[in-house]
Amino acid sequence: MTQGPIGVGIIGVHPDRGWASTAHVPALRDLEQFRLSAVSHTRMEIAKASAEKFGFDHAVSSTEELVNHPEVDLVVVTVRVPEHLGLVTAALEAGKSVFSEWPLGMNLRDAETMNALALEKGVSAMIGLQTRANPTIRHMRRLVSQGYVGEVLSATVIGSGITWGEEIEEAFRYTLDPSQGASMLHVPFAHTIDALTFALDEDFQTVSGTLVSRRPTIRMTESQEVVPFEVADQIAFTGKLANGALITSHFRGGLSRATNFHLEINGSKGDLLLTSPVGYVGLGGFRLMGAQDGETLHSLSVPDDFGADENVLTGNVKKLYELFASDITSGTRQSPTFGDAVKLHRLIHAVEHSGGVARDV
Repeated sequence: MTQGPIGVGIIGVHPDRGWASTAHVPALRDLEQFRLSAVSHTRMEIAKASAEKFGFDHAVSSTEELVNHPEVDLVVVTVRVPEHLGLVTAALEAGKSVFSEWPLGMNLRDAETMNALALEKGVSAMIGLQTRANPTIRHMRRLVSQGYVGEVLSATVIGSGITWGEEIEEAFRYTLDPSQGASMLHVPFAHTIDALTFALDEDFQTVSGTLVSRRPTIRMTESQEVVPFEVADQIAFTGKLANGALITSHFRGGLSRATNFHLEINGSKGDLLLTSPVGYVGLGGFRLMGAQDGETLHSLSVPDDFGADENVLTGNVKKLYELFASDITSGTRQSPTFGDAVKLHRLIHAVEHSGGVARDV
């Protein structure tokens, strides 16, 4: 990479909507380690509007122009999952570092292909598993490593997909197609299980899952059109970690009128409990509690936590970029890589094909 700030090129930024404009651009604008170098969109007028609104140096109308731009060091891919393989491949072939949002690909095969190419090109390739940068999740990891719970015996997760309930917005219609790799299993469930294994610093040895669709149809929010619901809105998961600990989880589509998020780690010396009024680990709003020996469960403070007025979604992305910048400038290895993405894709693939029977991961 060039000396000075890391030049960022983002594919497909819209000035008024989308994950890039909601989270990535605000995060990058706050970080002196990065420069907003170029933005692309298939419609040049939109690219120019985004560049003017957000302060990008250049607007281009094609992926080819962006990935080959001399002022772009890092290509950011935040568009829909089916487009990831082509866009990430183009960036890697141009020798550029890449930040791809999760899921990396529509399936395990695509993820393995992109990871192999990144390794071949010898470039940095980061996956958007933002919860690994979240202060609360990182503090939980620290507590576990320091022995707060002793030997981890088990962990239990209840989660809600928020989406995949009674209604869904038109922008997310594609997540109802199981072939697109962006269902509740692939996104909120995967983010949450990844955060848990990160906090425990352990990999799964075996997993099994039962996927059930209890809602045959779903309404589109804008038009009230009723369409087929072809992905699971109920996920029952069981896994055994390499250290022998048992992990169980139940994810439900939509939101519950009772518990929407509950992550509990039980150990030989103590327990940790993470809760949130929202549905899964990626959205924050956490309350962390713990107890050891004969203590009563009590709140635990989190160092470097987000302020009351800080946007957690943007904050998670910002902290992930900080880890990436540290890896590039200081030689650390903290940001999640395409290799981590392949590992998570492999777990999801095993759950999809387990049929309720334990499978090796």
